[in-house]
Amino acid sequence: MPFQRIAATLLALCSIQQIPFANAQSYPAKAVRFIVPYPPGGATDIIARSIGAKLTTALGQQFVIDNRAGGGQKIGTALAAKSPADGYTLLLVSVTHAINPALDNKLPYDSTKDFTPITLIASSPNAVVLHPSLPATSIKGLIALAKAQPGKLNLATSGNGSGGHLAGALFQAMAGVRMTTIPYKGGGPAYVDLMAGQVALMFTSPNPTLAYAKAGKLRAIAMTSAKRSPTAPELPTVAEAGNLPGYEASLWYGVMVAAGTPREIVNVLHGEITKAARSRDVAEPLTAFAIEMIASTPDQFAAYLHSETEKWGRVIREGNIRAD
Repeated sequence: MPFQRIAATLLALCSIQQIPFANAQSYPAKAVRFIVPYPPGGATDIIARSIGAKLTTALGQQFVIDNRAGGGQKIGTALAAKSPADGYTLLLVSVTHAINPALDNKLPYDSTKDFTPITLIASSPNAVVLHPSLPATSIKGLIALAKAQPGKLNLATSGNGSGGHLAGALFQAMAGVRMTTIPYKGGGPAYVDLMAGQVALMFTSPNPTLAYAKAGKLRAIAMTSAKRSPTAPELPTVAEAGNLPGYEASLWYGVMVAAGTPREIVNVLHGEITKAARSRDVAEPLTAFAIEMIASTPDQFAAYLHSETEKWGRVIREGNIRAD
């Protein structure tokens, strides 16, 4: 009968609509892969392992760290973009996720449309560090020196398009100065030449920069965060020390899943990840790396990602910056 067929169809549709909710109720029912698009041992890996261990305990299933390094975060990110939208593949992203779209117009994924943000989980500033022989002891002194010697100060970076490179490019644009950028294949060789006086300065991670500065091998003069870092509260921000309001170049980290993941599962992950990020046993050990654990809503993370993508895209275009 027509009525029976209609009733059967409605029942089937109701069952389909309940599937995401039912999955969320039982989530996770198996191990979850946590993709880290960097090699083991770095800050990104340490953050993921700290959070993953907490999630394993809280949700009763193993959160397995899957390091997929290479391609400037693109290999691991592309793998996550192609994963099923079921919450069983997480992706840890960094500021590079917002930088890549302007550096590469042939990305194998859409950095916005292919992902659902869960939360920002951590942030770390760059430190502005000089060779001790440089006659500048502050950001204002550095700006004055750069204006007096246009193009003569060599700015070391860990590679074209790296976070430190863009932090330096933003500084030059806002301060109205011009330096010569020297790209290296990684931070290690850049540090060697900076400590040897072959280059004048770097915008780079506070770890191990601050240790070198305390030993007198380098001179740290500022942090690139929006507010003073708890790791070195005696150091001013670039914005306050250089009278450059709005300057910020943080190294941030967040968690995402494939677009289309049921909202109920996103909510489960958001609740447990932010709880883990706020826990003392996760946050305190990371202070040694100048990493501050934070938390945001999915919508806040989406808005922040949009603003960061716009900002770094503008810096890359105006500076005519190309990837290595």
